Amino acid sequence: MTRSIFLNLPVHDVAAATRFYEALGCTLNPQFSDEATASMVWTDAIVFQLQQRDRFAEYAPRPPADAHAAAQMLIALTCADRAEVDRLATTVTAAGGTADPRAPTDFGWLYNRAVEDPDGHVLELVWVDPTGMPAGDQA
Repeated sequence: MTRSIFLNLPVHDVAAATRFYEALGCTLNPQFSDEATASMVWTDAIVFQLQQRDRFAEYAPRPPADAHAAAQMLIALTCADRAEVDRLATTVTAAGGTADPRAPTDFGWLYNRAVEDPDGHVLELVWVDPTGMPAGDQA
């Protein structure tokens, strides 16, 4: 059995969040979506469950945090190359996100830009060239 990860994220506006994640390259799975939840498939193994804050609160053991005010986690998504990192950062900005809430990281063999979705959740867009990684470096 292939293991999967479902990232449940509280959102203020499901439609706005859906547009952002579609721009990121996700596709909507209508089987697990309704007016309060959008199931956005990134890969066969990674799905973002965008849940209206009230819906999210039904399942969470604590109130949903305001991701604009505090970072609960950073979600890193690998990209095929540096160009894809830059393309996605530009594309999601046009879809209501924010590119580069912090300076990009460029080690030559590792390139990383952060983006924020409309609700402030930070996604790390990462490209790594393992053949260029210095020996003994712990990325």
